[in-house]
Amino acid sequence: MAKKGNVLVIDDEEVMRDVLENLLSSEGYRVDLAKTGEEGIAKYADRPPDVVLLDVSMPGMGGLRALEEILKIDGDAVILMVTAYATFETAISAWQRGAYNCLRKPFDNADVLKLVAAGIRRRRKDEERRTLKRSMRKSGVEIIARSERMQRVLDLVAQVAPARTTILIQGESGTGKELVARAIHNQSPREDRPFVTVNSGNIPTELLESELFGLLRGAFTGAIAAKKGLFEVADTGSIFLDEIGNISLETQSKLLRVIQEREFIPIGDTNPRRVDVRIMPPPTYRSSRPWKRARSAKTSSIGSTSSRSICRPCGSASTTSFRWRNTSSRSTRRKTAAIFRSRSIATS
Repeated sequence: MAKKGNVLVIDDEEVMRDVLENLLSSEGYRVDLAKTGEEGIAKYADRPPDVVLLDVSMPGMGGLRALEEILKIDGDAVILMVTAYATFETAISAWQRGAYNCLRKPFDNADVLKLVAAGIRRRRKDEERRTLKRSMRKSGVEIIARSERMQRVLDLVAQVAPARTTILIQGESGTGKELVARAIHNQSPREDRPFVTVNSGNIPTELLESELFGLLRGAFTGAIAAKKGLFEVADTGSIFLDEIGNISLETQSKLLRVIQEREFIPIGDTNPRRVDVRIMPPPTYRSSRPWKRARSAKTSSIGSTSSRSICRPCGSASTTSFRWRNTSSRSTRRKTAAIFRSRSIATS
């Protein structure tokens, strides 16, 4: 491959092919030639170039048809339409169909080189973006990080993802708790299953239980149809519970049962329903005020259930630490193995 890039010239005029080949080759580009639209399409499919110079008016398959066929092969193809002044409107139509730009005959050599260089830069950026997306899909992580400490955090995500244990994710608003939860889900065996996010702060208190656990028809006045709860929707997948610290103690106790036993009772029903769902709750509300400590102690029961990982803010919204914690639902013993801190989390 040429250092500066590969260019495919598709033109039925031999003189034009020679002119463009000499011009581009002298500037360090590798040039392939095709005299018909069919030949150009075959060469593109065999070895996609960085840029295509495509003549609009050719016998047989014209440039517009060749443009459509190449874009079917590669939707990100960078194609420069070459046309005479009389058919310039046709070239504009081609540009609207996906051509990168238009080059009018007779052209200035400097204009050709300028457009080709711009097209190659566009192509390289598209390739970098596709490579990054493939890498992110492969890793299952939607967090972009460069620091060594954040890489250790992502390694921790990869370590806990295959397990079925409940994951406790802690962090201030905006520190990326949901991104961490989604990354864990995407790297787990449940990646093809539902991932459900519940923001309890956005759901009215009186409706929260029906949203989480579902209800039967006629369970209360106005319940004209049965409704699945979010835990049932997330069955076989994962559910991330955000902002649960300030919900009622009664609802928290029901959540605790789901976390411990993986079963719940819909509103209006008497029979428990079991679900196979991985639960990722945030920490519960904790207050430093003495008159609220009793309530905090009660609500902390959710945070002390079986969990494997915590990410905790370190006094600033721009800093986040991740703490590995191994706890048991039948014991309060906790073993902290590592604490990581990071300055920032950037997402795409």
